[in-house]
Amino acid sequence: MVEIRVHGRGGQGVVTAADLMAYAAFADGHHAQAFPSFGSERTGAPVVSYCRIEDREIRSREPILQPDVVIVQDPTLLAIMNPFSGLKPGGYALVNSQKSPHELGLDKVVSSLPEGHFRTMPATEIAIEILGRPMPNAVMLGGLASLTGIVKLDSVSDAIRERFKGKVGNLNVEAAAAAYKYLKGEEEKTC
Repeated sequence: MVEIRVHGRGGQGVVTAADLMAYAAFADGHHAQAFPSFGSERTGAPVVSYCRIEDREIRSREPILQPDVVIVQDPTLLAIMNPFSGLKPGGYALVNSQKSPHELGLDKVVSSLPEGHFRTMPATEIAIEILGRPMPNAVMLGGLASLTGIVKLDSVSDAIRERFKGKVGNLNVEAAAAAYKYLKGEEEKTC
């Protein structure tokens, strides 16, 4: 089973991100579930959502305390909480930031993971460039597909188009593809 935890703030599409991941995993032939965890339900408040992906039926319904993957959609959360808490030793982390992990003060987290398993990417900037608004969730999903291979980019694209029709869907697919290419390009530079 692959367990994914997404951290962000209300209004950033954190819950939608988990839903789209589950849909993409289902399209890839897996069982999947997605569900949110809210504190105070308002725009800007910290929000966590979860996604489980498995090749057989999933019966667990509790929050994910030891994720295989952590996605941080809002880097301001790093100052108020530890979103990497419980991250498995061989896990992956993807943070929405133009800064390097070192600049974010995350050297300890990076050193606890295998090489290449912790990445930052300017998801908000990619979203603004392509979507015209700071909505990083589809961008982060493209990054997830690139970084982990847990879901295919085509499945992410299909999930986005199913949820968002027309121009909005097409632009979000373009944003996810740009993130996928961004991380693949960075990977080639660091190899």
